[in-house]
Amino acid sequence: MRVWIILFLLLGIRTASAQNAPRFSNEFLNIGVSARALAMGNAHTAIVDDVTAGFWNPAGLLRIKTRYDISAMHAEQFGGIAQYDYAGFATPVDSNSHIAITAIRFGIDDIPDTRFLYDANGNINYDNVRFFSASDYAFLVSYARHSKWLGGLDWGANAKVIYRNAGNFANAFGFGLDFGAQWRRKGWQVGVMFKDITTTFNTWTHNNALLYDVYVQTGNRLSKNSTEITLPRMMIGVAKEINFNEKIGILATLETITTTDGRRNVLLPTDRLSTDLAGGIEANYKKTAFLRVGINNFQQIQNISGVGTFWRSQMNFGMGVKIKKFTIDYALTRNYTDRESGALYSNVFSLKLGF
Repeated sequence: MRVWIILFLLLGIRTASAQNAPRFSNEFLNIGVSARALAMGNAHTAIVDDVTAGFWNPAGLLRIKTRYDISAMHAEQFGGIAQYDYAGFATPVDSNSHIAITAIRFGIDDIPDTRFLYDANGNINYDNVRFFSASDYAFLVSYARHSKWLGGLDWGANAKVIYRNAGNFANAFGFGLDFGAQWRRKGWQVGVMFKDITTTFNTWTHNNALLYDVYVQTGNRLSKNSTEITLPRMMIGVAKEINFNEKIGILATLETITTTDGRRNVLLPTDRLSTDLAGGIEANYKKTAFLRVGINNFQQIQNISGVGTFWRSQMNFGMGVKIKKFTIDYALTRNYTDRESGALYSNVFSLKLGF
């Protein structure tokens, strides 16, 4: 199995590189789901143990202890301009396997369509303004299974369908595969996740008939139907749980994220591969009340003077409460912009129910 993973990864890199794949394709799928994960800097590959494993690492589905597990999240990005929604459901197939369904939407709604702002007489008529949405959708079907490798390696895979649209002007369909694994021993947890392991292809179709008149008047070129490629990325996480007594314990995790779409502004960039780092700590009281902190998204920023650079990162905080089979989590994430604008904050709530 490990040989096949490597072959798939190498095949995806070679094929996509030959077609000059764009960077940051399908980036909405890297925002993350669940307030717990966001509060811990998205370092979740090794520790995920609930329905959200359908997104983070399908192998984690095997750690669910209830018959059914459902979760939902809503978040607003960029000061409320963009809406991010998630829902997931998981249930066992038998004693050795689990399945899950995940749905994600990231969209900007009520975008003004001003093509007909001016009437036939050249006057502005606001009644002619229409509105549309630019939305990205992803639907994932996950399967996970126990194995006897390495003394109990869990593995899982995702098949995902992607639909993206910009009103009636353009839309795209895509398909991809993910593969993940988890291993636990003596309080240590290790997780590996290969996203878009065979590369993910989005085929775009443009409705140029709606834009022809405007494009001719403004001197723009009409868009052509095309294929957008998402290159593989790999996450490797390690975590350690320490219980000080029967009431208090902590869980610490560290994760590397390696992308294959060229140089990015991260900790370890190269022309082919770029590697970033994320980490998080979760303290708990009786496995009922939780406090969390995380760090990720390291970037090198140039000084305003244009001389020299400095490093910035994204700090995240959160808390959670578990009452029997019901869990509510909260995360406060901070996204730096620039010195003049300061930072933008996002408040994220997620709910989970097992029964």
